[in-house]
Amino acid sequence: MSSSKEQASIRQVMCFLHEWDQGGKTVRSRMLSDFLAKNTGKTCPELELEFAQVASLFLARLTAWIRLTYMFGTCLDLQLRAVGVFLSANSSHQYMIEFLEVGGVLTLLEILGQDKLNEGHKTEALRLLQIIANTGQKYKELICESYGVKAVAECLAKSETEGTQETAAALLESLAHGNPKYQNQVYKGLIALLTCTSPRAQQLVIQILRIVQPIVKTALHSIIEPLLNLLRSLHLEVQYEAIELITELMQSEVRLALLRGLVAFLKPTKERNPKHKILEDPEVAKMTDSLPVLLQQAASAKTIRILAQRSEEISKELLSLRVIHHLLYAMGNQEHADSQRQASLALEHFVRMYPVVEDHVCRAMGTRLFESFMHNADDLHLNMDDIQADILRSNKVNVSCGELTNPERHS
Repeated sequence: MSSSKEQASIRQVMCFLHEWDQGGKTVRSRMLSDFLAKNTGKTCPELELEFAQVASLFLARLTAWIRLTYMFGTCLDLQLRAVGVFLSANSSHQYMIEFLEVGGVLTLLEILGQDKLNEGHKTEALRLLQIIANTGQKYKELICESYGVKAVAECLAKSETEGTQETAAALLESLAHGNPKYQNQVYKGLIALLTCTSPRAQQLVIQILRIVQPIVKTALHSIIEPLLNLLRSLHLEVQYEAIELITELMQSEVRLALLRGLVAFLKPTKERNPKHKILEDPEVAKMTDSLPVLLQQAASAKTIRILAQRSEEISKELLSLRVIHHLLYAMGNQEHADSQRQASLALEHFVRMYPVVEDHVCRAMGTRLFESFMHNADDLHLNMDDIQADILRSNKVNVSCGELTNPERHS
Protein backbone atom coordinates (compact mmCIF):
# COMPACT_ATOMS: atom_id res chain seq x y z
CA MET A 1 0.00 0.00 0.00
CA SER A 2 1.30 3.45 -0.89
CA SER A 3 2.53 5.64 1.89
CA SER A 4 0.67 8.83 2.69
CA LYS A 5 3.65 10.81 1.35
CA GLU A 6 3.47 9.04 -2.01
CA GLN A 7 -0.30 9.56 -2.17
CA ALA A 8 0.12 13.26 -1.45
CA SER A 9 2.73 13.50 -4.18
CA ILE A 10 0.44 11.79 -6.69
CA ARG A 11 -2.45 14.09 -5.78
CA GLN A 12 -0.19 17.10 -6.24
CA VAL A 13 0.87 15.92 -9.71
CA MET A 14 -2.71 15.16 -10.72
CA CYS A 15 -3.73 18.66 -9.65
CA PHE A 16 -0.80 20.07 -11.68
CA LEU A 17 -1.85 18.14 -14.79
CA HIS A 18 -5.52 19.09 -14.32
CA GLU A 19 -4.57 22.76 -14.04
CA TRP A 20 -2.52 22.41 -17.24
CA ASP A 21 -5.37 20.73 -19.10
CA GLN A 22 -7.86 23.41 -18.04
CA GLY A 23 -5.51 26.38 -18.33
CA GLY A 24 -5.09 28.82 -21.18
CA LYS A 25 -1.99 30.54 -22.52
CA THR A 26 -1.47 32.72 -19.42
CA VAL A 27 -1.82 29.85 -16.95
CA ARG A 28 0.43 27.53 -18.91
CA SER A 29 3.04 30.23 -19.37
CA ARG A 30 3.18 30.72 -15.60
CA MET A 31 3.35 26.96 -15.03
CA LEU A 32 6.23 26.60 -17.50
CA SER A 33 8.15 29.42 -15.82
CA ASP A 34 7.70 27.70 -12.45
CA PHE A 35 8.73 24.36 -13.94
CA LEU A 36 11.93 25.84 -15.38
CA ALA A 37 12.79 27.59 -12.12
CA LYS A 38 12.38 24.39 -10.08
CA ASN A 39 13.67 21.71 -12.45
CA THR A 40 16.39 23.08 -14.75
CA GLY A 41 19.47 20.89 -14.38
CA LYS A 42 17.71 17.99 -12.69
CA THR A 43 18.46 14.37 -13.56
CA CYS A 44 15.87 11.91 -14.84
CA PRO A 45 15.39 10.27 -11.38
CA GLU A 46 14.94 13.72 -9.82
CA LEU A 47 12.30 14.65 -12.39
CA GLU A 48 10.49 11.38 -11.80
CA LEU A 49 10.53 12.04 -8.06
CA GLU A 50 9.14 15.53 -8.65
CA PHE A 51 6.32 14.11 -10.81
CA ALA A 52 5.56 10.97 -8.79
CA GLN A 53 7.06 8.70 -11.47
CA VAL A 54 4.77 10.05 -14.21
CA ALA A 55 6.87 12.91 -15.62
CA SER A 56 6.21 11.48 -19.10
CA LEU A 57 2.56 12.56 -18.76
CA PHE A 58 3.67 16.19 -18.57
CA LEU A 59 6.20 15.77 -21.41
CA ALA A 60 3.43 14.33 -23.61
CA ARG A 61 1.17 17.30 -22.91
CA LEU A 62 4.02 19.73 -23.52
CA THR A 63 4.98 18.24 -26.88
CA ALA A 64 1.35 18.08 -28.00
CA TRP A 65 0.92 21.81 -27.24
CA ILE A 66 4.09 22.65 -29.16
CA ARG A 67 2.89 20.77 -32.24
CA LEU A 68 -0.42 22.62 -32.15
CA THR A 69 0.94 26.13 -31.60
CA TYR A 70 4.56 26.42 -32.80
CA MET A 71 3.60 28.20 -36.04
CA PHE A 72 2.22 31.09 -33.97
CA GLY A 73 5.14 31.28 -31.51
CA THR A 74 2.80 30.90 -28.52
CA CYS A 75 5.05 30.63 -25.44
CA LEU A 76 7.45 28.81 -27.76
CA ASP A 77 10.61 29.86 -25.95
CA LEU A 78 9.28 28.52 -22.65
CA GLN A 79 7.98 25.36 -24.33
CA LEU A 80 11.31 24.54 -25.97
CA ARG A 81 13.30 25.29 -22.84
CA ALA A 82 10.99 23.00 -20.86
CA VAL A 83 11.52 20.18 -23.37
CA GLY A 84 15.23 20.84 -22.99
CA VAL A 85 14.96 20.08 -19.26
CA PHE A 86 13.73 16.59 -20.13
CA LEU A 87 16.10 15.90 -23.03
CA SER A 88 19.22 17.16 -21.27
CA ALA A 89 18.57 15.36 -17.99
CA ASN A 90 21.03 12.59 -17.14
CA SER A 91 19.64 9.12 -17.94
CA SER A 92 16.93 10.73 -20.08
CA HIS A 93 16.83 8.02 -22.75
CA GLN A 94 13.15 7.28 -22.18
CA TYR A 95 12.22 10.96 -22.51
CA MET A 96 14.23 11.13 -25.74
CA ILE A 97 12.39 8.14 -27.21
CA GLU A 98 9.00 9.57 -26.22
CA PHE A 99 9.81 12.94 -27.78
CA LEU A 100 11.02 11.36 -31.03
CA GLU A 101 8.06 8.97 -31.30
CA VAL A 102 5.63 11.90 -31.50
CA GLY A 103 7.59 13.59 -34.29
CA GLY A 104 9.75 15.84 -32.15
CA VAL A 105 12.60 16.08 -34.68
CA LEU A 106 10.29 17.07 -37.53
CA THR A 107 8.63 19.71 -35.34
CA LEU A 108 12.01 21.24 -34.44
CA LEU A 109 13.11 21.26 -38.08
CA GLU A 110 9.84 22.89 -39.13
CA ILE A 111 10.42 25.62 -36.54
CA LEU A 112 13.71 26.45 -38.30
CA GLY A 113 11.85 27.13 -41.53
CA GLN A 114 9.16 29.43 -40.10
CA ASP A 115 9.86 32.99 -41.29
CA LYS A 116 7.46 34.47 -38.72
CA LEU A 117 9.33 33.03 -35.74
CA ASN A 118 12.15 35.01 -34.18
CA GLU A 119 15.80 34.00 -34.05
CA GLY A 120 15.59 33.11 -30.36
CA HIS A 121 13.01 30.41 -31.07
CA LYS A 122 15.19 28.96 -33.82
CA THR A 123 18.28 29.01 -31.62
CA GLU A 124 16.42 27.07 -28.94
CA ALA A 125 15.19 24.54 -31.52
CA LEU A 126 18.76 24.13 -32.78
CA ARG A 127 19.97 23.50 -29.22
CA LEU A 128 17.44 20.72 -28.79
CA LEU A 129 18.50 19.18 -32.10
CA GLN A 130 22.09 19.39 -30.88
CA ILE A 131 21.17 17.48 -27.70
CA ILE A 132 19.48 14.82 -29.82
CA ALA A 133 22.44 14.58 -32.25
CA ASN A 134 24.91 14.24 -29.39
CA THR A 135 23.03 11.22 -28.07
CA GLY A 136 24.47 8.95 -30.75
CA GLN A 137 24.84 7.93 -34.39
CA LYS A 138 21.29 6.67 -34.91
CA TYR A 139 19.92 10.01 -33.71
CA LYS A 140 22.16 11.91 -36.13
CA GLU A 141 20.92 9.64 -38.89
CA LEU A 142 17.32 10.36 -37.89
CA ILE A 143 17.90 14.11 -38.19
CA CYS A 144 19.57 13.68 -41.60
CA GLU A 145 16.83 11.34 -42.84
CA SER A 146 14.34 14.07 -41.94
CA TYR A 147 16.11 16.51 -44.32
CA GLY A 148 17.75 18.08 -41.32
CA VAL A 149 20.96 19.10 -43.09
CA LYS A 150 19.00 21.19 -45.58
CA ALA A 151 16.85 22.79 -42.87
CA VAL A 152 19.81 23.66 -40.63
CA ALA A 153 21.89 24.95 -43.56
CA GLU A 154 19.07 27.20 -44.75
CA CYS A 155 18.58 28.49 -41.22
CA LEU A 156 22.28 29.33 -41.02
CA ALA A 157 22.23 31.07 -44.39
CA LYS A 158 19.18 33.19 -43.60
CA SER A 159 19.96 33.97 -39.97
CA GLU A 160 20.87 37.53 -39.01
CA THR A 161 22.12 36.91 -35.47
CA GLU A 162 25.45 35.40 -34.48
CA GLY A 163 23.93 33.24 -31.75
CA THR A 164 21.67 31.41 -34.20
CA GLN A 165 24.45 31.16 -36.80
CA GLU A 166 26.92 29.69 -34.30
CA THR A 167 24.38 27.20 -32.94
CA ALA A 168 23.44 26.06 -36.46
CA ALA A 169 27.11 25.74 -37.38
CA ALA A 170 27.84 23.66 -34.28
CA LEU A 171 24.96 21.33 -35.15
CA LEU A 172 26.23 20.84 -38.72
CA GLU A 173 29.67 20.02 -37.37
CA SER A 174 28.15 17.52 -34.93
CA LEU A 175 26.21 15.84 -37.75
CA ALA A 176 29.45 15.29 -39.67
CA HIS A 177 31.16 13.44 -36.80
CA GLY A 178 30.45 9.75 -36.21
CA ASN A 179 27.86 9.71 -38.98
CA PRO A 180 29.47 7.91 -41.94
CA LYS A 181 26.19 7.36 -43.77
CA TYR A 182 25.47 11.09 -44.04
CA GLN A 183 28.85 12.84 -43.64
CA ASN A 184 29.07 13.52 -47.39
CA GLN A 185 25.61 15.07 -47.32
CA VAL A 186 26.78 17.44 -44.58
CA TYR A 187 29.95 18.18 -46.55
CA LYS A 188 27.96 19.08 -49.68
CA GLY A 189 25.65 21.25 -47.60
CA LEU A 190 28.62 23.16 -46.22
CA ILE A 191 30.02 23.74 -49.71
CA ALA A 192 26.65 25.13 -50.80
CA LEU A 193 26.74 27.51 -47.82
CA LEU A 194 29.98 29.11 -49.04
CA THR A 195 27.86 31.30 -51.32
CA CYS A 196 25.76 32.76 -48.48
CA THR A 197 26.01 36.51 -47.94
CA SER A 198 26.71 36.78 -44.21
CA PRO A 199 30.44 37.21 -43.47
CA ARG A 200 30.07 35.58 -40.05
CA ALA A 201 28.25 32.61 -41.56
CA GLN A 202 30.94 32.31 -44.25
CA GLN A 203 33.65 32.31 -41.61
CA LEU A 204 31.87 29.62 -39.56
CA VAL A 205 31.26 27.45 -42.60
CA ILE A 206 34.91 27.51 -43.68
CA GLN A 207 36.01 26.69 -40.12
CA ILE A 208 33.72 23.65 -40.12
CA LEU A 209 34.88 22.62 -43.60
CA ARG A 210 38.44 22.62 -42.30
CA ILE A 211 37.32 20.12 -39.64
CA VAL A 212 35.07 18.05 -41.92
CA GLN A 213 37.43 17.81 -44.92
CA PRO A 214 39.76 15.27 -43.22
CA ILE A 215 36.69 13.23 -42.22
CA VAL A 216 35.31 12.91 -45.78
CA LYS A 217 38.87 12.73 -47.18
CA THR A 218 37.96 13.22 -50.86
CA ALA A 219 37.59 16.87 -51.91
CA LEU A 220 34.80 17.69 -54.34
CA HIS A 221 35.57 19.96 -57.30
CA SER A 222 32.41 21.92 -56.49
CA ILE A 223 34.34 23.51 -53.60
CA ILE A 224 36.82 25.31 -55.88
CA GLU A 225 34.80 28.20 -57.31
CA PRO A 226 32.91 29.29 -54.17
CA LEU A 227 36.06 28.99 -52.06
CA LEU A 228 38.19 31.09 -54.41
CA ASN A 229 35.39 33.65 -54.65
CA LEU A 230 35.64 34.19 -50.89
CA LEU A 231 39.02 35.81 -51.54
CA ARG A 232 36.91 38.75 -52.74
CA SER A 233 35.54 39.32 -49.26
CA LEU A 234 35.93 42.72 -47.63
CA HIS A 235 36.26 40.90 -44.31
CA LEU A 236 39.80 39.84 -43.45
CA GLU A 237 38.62 37.06 -41.14
CA VAL A 238 36.80 35.43 -44.07
CA GLN A 239 39.84 35.80 -46.31
CA TYR A 240 42.05 34.31 -43.60
CA GLU A 241 39.89 31.20 -43.19
CA ALA A 242 39.61 30.79 -46.98
CA ILE A 243 43.40 30.93 -47.37
CA GLU A 244 43.86 28.39 -44.57
CA LEU A 245 41.40 25.97 -46.20
CA ILE A 246 43.07 26.43 -49.61
CA THR A 247 46.41 25.62 -47.96
CA GLU A 248 44.99 22.47 -46.38
CA LEU A 249 43.48 21.38 -49.71
CA MET A 250 46.94 21.27 -51.29
CA GLN A 251 47.08 17.60 -50.33
CA SER A 252 43.80 16.83 -52.11
CA GLU A 253 42.47 16.15 -55.61
CA VAL A 254 41.63 19.82 -56.20
CA ARG A 255 45.18 21.12 -55.71
CA LEU A 256 46.02 21.85 -59.35
CA ALA A 257 42.64 23.45 -60.04
CA LEU A 258 43.07 25.74 -57.04
CA LEU A 259 46.57 26.75 -58.15
CA ARG A 260 45.31 27.50 -61.66
CA GLY A 261 42.55 29.64 -60.23
CA LEU A 262 44.91 31.59 -57.99
CA VAL A 263 47.28 32.33 -60.87
CA ALA A 264 44.42 33.33 -63.17
CA PHE A 265 43.08 35.81 -60.62
CA LEU A 266 46.41 37.69 -60.74
CA LYS A 267 45.39 38.82 -64.21
CA PRO A 268 41.62 39.21 -63.92
CA THR A 269 39.27 39.83 -66.79
CA LYS A 270 37.27 43.04 -66.64
CA GLU A 271 34.03 42.53 -64.76
CA ARG A 272 31.25 45.03 -64.77
CA ASN A 273 27.80 44.82 -63.28
CA PRO A 274 25.12 46.55 -65.36
CA LYS A 275 24.09 49.89 -63.89
CA HIS A 276 20.77 51.55 -64.53
CA LYS A 277 20.92 54.64 -62.34
CA ILE A 278 21.11 57.62 -64.66
CA LEU A 279 22.68 59.94 -62.11
CA GLU A 280 25.27 57.49 -60.80
CA ASP A 281 28.84 58.77 -60.85
CA PRO A 282 30.69 56.62 -63.43
CA GLU A 283 33.95 56.82 -61.49
CA VAL A 284 32.29 55.62 -58.30
CA ALA A 285 30.54 52.85 -60.25
CA LYS A 286 33.83 51.73 -61.77
CA MET A 287 35.54 51.63 -58.39
CA THR A 288 32.66 49.72 -56.76
CA ASP A 289 32.53 47.20 -59.59
CA SER A 290 36.23 46.45 -59.61
CA LEU A 291 36.90 46.34 -55.85
CA PRO A 292 35.99 42.65 -55.27
CA VAL A 293 38.18 41.64 -58.23
CA LEU A 294 41.07 43.71 -56.90
CA LEU A 295 40.69 42.23 -53.43
CA GLN A 296 40.74 38.77 -54.99
CA GLN A 297 43.87 39.64 -56.95
CA ALA A 298 45.71 40.77 -53.82
CA ALA A 299 44.52 37.78 -51.78
CA SER A 300 45.54 35.39 -54.56
CA ALA A 301 49.06 36.84 -54.58
CA LYS A 302 49.23 36.51 -50.80
CA THR A 303 48.02 32.89 -50.95
CA ILE A 304 50.56 32.05 -53.68
CA ARG A 305 53.36 33.42 -51.50
CA ILE A 306 52.22 31.35 -48.50
CA LEU A 307 51.93 28.17 -50.56
CA ALA A 308 55.25 28.66 -52.34
CA GLN A 309 57.10 29.34 -49.09
CA ARG A 310 55.75 26.13 -47.56
CA SER A 311 56.49 23.79 -50.47
CA GLU A 312 59.14 23.70 -53.18
CA GLU A 313 56.99 21.24 -55.10
CA ILE A 314 54.12 23.73 -55.18
CA SER A 315 56.58 26.50 -56.15
CA LYS A 316 57.56 24.52 -59.23
CA GLU A 317 53.93 23.79 -60.11
CA LEU A 318 53.20 27.51 -59.91
CA LEU A 319 56.17 28.28 -62.15
CA SER A 320 54.80 25.87 -64.75
CA LEU A 321 51.55 27.88 -64.64
CA ARG A 322 53.44 31.08 -65.59
CA VAL A 323 53.06 32.57 -62.13
CA ILE A 324 56.01 34.95 -62.69
CA HIS A 325 54.34 36.57 -65.69
CA HIS A 326 51.11 36.97 -63.72
CA LEU A 327 52.83 38.34 -60.60
CA LEU A 328 54.63 40.96 -62.68
CA TYR A 329 51.30 41.95 -64.22
CA ALA A 330 49.69 42.32 -60.77
CA MET A 331 52.66 44.42 -59.62
CA GLY A 332 51.85 46.89 -62.36
CA ASN A 333 48.21 47.28 -61.30
CA GLN A 334 48.14 50.88 -60.11
CA GLU A 335 44.44 50.64 -59.28
CA HIS A 336 45.17 48.67 -56.10
CA ALA A 337 48.23 49.19 -53.94
CA ASP A 338 47.74 45.98 -51.95
CA SER A 339 47.73 43.92 -55.15
CA GLN A 340 51.06 45.48 -56.06
CA ARG A 341 52.50 44.87 -52.61
CA GLN A 342 51.33 41.25 -52.27
CA ALA A 343 52.48 40.39 -55.80
CA SER A 344 55.85 42.00 -55.11
CA LEU A 345 56.36 39.98 -51.93
CA ALA A 346 55.36 36.75 -53.67
CA LEU A 347 57.68 37.47 -56.59
CA GLU A 348 60.53 38.18 -54.18
CA HIS A 349 60.27 34.62 -52.87
CA PHE A 350 60.63 33.12 -56.35
CA VAL A 351 63.49 35.48 -57.27
CA ARG A 352 65.48 34.60 -54.16
CA MET A 353 64.69 30.90 -54.56
CA TYR A 354 65.59 30.44 -58.22
CA PRO A 355 68.48 32.20 -60.05
CA VAL A 356 66.82 31.66 -63.41
CA VAL A 357 63.74 33.52 -62.19
CA GLU A 358 65.99 36.33 -61.00
CA ASP A 359 67.47 36.62 -64.51
CA HIS A 360 64.05 36.70 -66.18
CA VAL A 361 62.65 39.26 -63.75
CA CYS A 362 65.71 41.49 -63.97
CA ARG A 363 65.43 41.62 -67.77
CA ALA A 364 61.68 42.28 -67.60
CA MET A 365 61.96 45.06 -65.02
CA GLY A 366 65.13 46.75 -66.12
CA THR A 367 68.17 47.23 -63.90
CA ARG A 368 67.01 50.30 -62.02
CA LEU A 369 63.56 48.98 -61.04
CA PHE A 370 64.98 45.53 -60.27
CA GLU A 371 67.55 47.01 -57.87
CA SER A 372 64.76 48.89 -56.07
CA PHE A 373 62.73 45.69 -55.96
CA MET A 374 65.55 43.68 -54.41
CA HIS A 375 66.28 46.45 -51.93
CA ASN A 376 62.69 46.74 -50.65
CA ALA A 377 60.02 44.65 -52.34
CA ASP A 378 57.46 45.68 -49.71
CA ASP A 379 57.48 49.37 -50.69
CA LEU A 380 58.35 49.16 -54.38
CA HIS A 381 54.86 50.19 -55.48
CA LEU A 382 55.14 53.51 -53.62
CA ASN A 383 57.87 54.77 -55.94
CA MET A 384 56.75 53.18 -59.21
CA ASP A 385 55.96 55.52 -62.12
CA ASP A 386 53.43 54.99 -64.91
CA ILE A 387 56.01 53.83 -67.43
CA GLN A 388 57.44 51.20 -65.07
CA ALA A 389 53.93 49.98 -64.23
CA ASP A 390 53.12 49.68 -67.92
CA ILE A 391 56.32 47.69 -68.53
CA LEU A 392 55.32 45.25 -65.80
CA ARG A 393 51.80 44.82 -67.14
CA SER A 394 53.04 44.14 -70.67
CA ASN A 395 55.75 41.63 -69.66
CA LYS A 396 56.19 38.41 -71.68
CA VAL A 397 58.11 36.39 -69.07
CA ASN A 398 57.79 32.63 -69.41
CA VAL A 399 60.01 30.58 -67.10
CA SER A 400 60.06 26.90 -68.05
CA CYS A 401 60.66 24.22 -65.45
CA GLY A 402 63.52 22.94 -67.60
CA GLU A 403 65.44 26.13 -66.81
CA LEU A 404 65.48 25.35 -63.08
CA THR A 405 68.93 23.78 -63.15
CA ASN A 406 69.71 25.16 -59.69
CA PRO A 407 66.39 24.87 -57.81
CA GLU A 408 67.36 26.57 -54.59
CA ARG A 409 69.07 29.79 -53.81
CA HIS A 410 69.31 31.31 -50.37
CA SER A 411 69.56 35.03 -49.95
